[in-house]
Amino acid sequence: MKVLIIEDEQATADRLIKLLTEIEPEIEILNTLDSVSSSIDWYKKNPNPDLVFQDIQLADGSAFEIFKEVEIKVPVIFITAFDQYALQAFRVNSIDYLLKPVKKEELIEALAKYSEFHKSKRQVDFDYTELAKILNKESFQKRFVVRYGQKIKAIDVDDIAYFFTSEGNIFFKTFENLQYPLDVSLDNLEPILDPLKFYRINRQFIISYKSIREMYTYSKSRVKIILHPPCEQDTIASTDRSGSFKKWLAGQSE
Repeated sequence: MKVLIIEDEQATADRLIKLLTEIEPEIEILNTLDSVSSSIDWYKKNPNPDLVFQDIQLADGSAFEIFKEVEIKVPVIFITAFDQYALQAFRVNSIDYLLKPVKKEELIEALAKYSEFHKSKRQVDFDYTELAKILNKESFQKRFVVRYGQKIKAIDVDDIAYFFTSEGNIFFKTFENLQYPLDVSLDNLEPILDPLKFYRINRQFIISYKSIREMYTYSKSRVKIILHPPCEQDTIASTDRSGSFKKWLAGQSE
């Protein structure tokens, strides 16, 4: 069995290798990778392994970014800190999952499931898209830590009305009408915010659903939005986003 390990915590990777070689001495560890970029590069240059052990959150982003770049149809056993309802998806979209810290008994069971799958010679197209969506709901940003002067403050995401750009800088405003700077671009903010709660209406604004006070039809099928707290800049859903914005208002995900 040729195994690929994708895990950015060296201690977890070392423990996994140790347990695997104890359980199945003939297992061949093809490589141990610690990032999305290195994994994509490896897949493009090498044939698929028989089995993959893969963490969800890697040093440079979500491991599901790998699936967007390369086609992977081999079984994956996920290594994760996620629990509760999201784990139900693992049972459908993967051979198994392992909660950290990895336990030998659970690893033995996971390998047994893979062995049974392999013996049955089933032809399955593994689709990790739905799993990624469910897991992303678990991994959205919960709060932001901001610094102003000598003070440091943690702000819950649910207290934020909108994020915006002004003169090349990024800020957010809370429902209490307090404004804070943020050292991250809107492009990088967008994927870490819950898409059911936040929507990027144009290049300058990401707004919370709860911040919408009023909406009006505007020229070229655009939508003008009045926000609360008030904003000095015009907040208009751009032409190319108006259609999806209306779907978002109706609770329809992309």
